[in-house]
Amino acid sequence: MKINIVPFESKHLDRVYYIETLSFAVPWDKASLAAELQNSVADYLIAVIDDVAVGYVGVWRILGEGHITNIAVDPQFRGLGIGSLLLKALIALMKTKNIFELTLEVRASNYRAQNLYKKFGFKEEGRRPKYYSDNDEDAIIMWNRKI
Repeated sequence: MKINIVPFESKHLDRVYYIETLSFAVPWDKASLAAELQNSVADYLIAVIDDVAVGYVGVWRILGEGHITNIAVDPQFRGLGIGSLLLKALIALMKTKNIFELTLEVRASNYRAQNLYKKFGFKEEGRRPKYYSDNDEDAIIMWNRKI
């Protein structure tokens, strides 16, 4: 199975929205995802198998830092290393744009995601209490300051 990493285009919107709704308790709406296609400080990459989007990652470039907004993989394709491929590609892209620090928030209970980020050099640097509106769960703030 060949996995390609490509830039986000409008043809991917329906699948990205579908993956978003399967992956998050409070998903972004389709209009917000569509707006990211026009956002001059946003970069999104899509993992594609047989012309079907199976995962994605997004980042906002703000003041020389990258803030990862979303990363998700279709549940049917989890466990294949797609999240790692997306993060690796995103880090490479950010280096070409002179972004050498990345941050993100992750649910305190999402150990699987935290372990993925740690694999790429992210470290816990803080918490946002009651960050998630669906259950008041804390977010862990993670940084990689040397991508």
